[in-house]
Amino acid sequence: MKKKNVITKNYLEKVPVKNSLIKWSQSEDKKVTLEIENTGIFNRIAQKVFKKPTVSYVHLDETGSFVWPLIDGEKDIICLGEAVKTEFGEKAEPLYERLAKFIQILESYNFINFR
Repeated sequence: MKKKNVITKNYLEKVPVKNSLIKWSQSEDKKVTLEIENTGIFNRIAQKVFKKPTVSYVHLDETGSFVWPLIDGEKDIICLGEAVKTEFGEKAEPLYERLAKFIQILESYNFINFR
């Protein structure tokens, strides 16, 4: 059990950095949309054969839209969590489990990496 806490704490101390190739925009109601360019040979084939789009749009939910602009390459996940807690209060619970999962998903799609 103690080892799990060390791993969790170390993960929360990581500093996420946005992928500079990801374009994004924020609407008037503060919702963030990521613009993912579909490049590479397989994407080109899919675009020609299956009429797939050259750009895909990922619409973040309320919490994700709040967190995305805060990812600046300086703040660790703990700091991001404190900002989420201040903004959303109890609505954000379980805070660090949800935030860590969100960050893991962003990393798995190469939307972010860690400094």
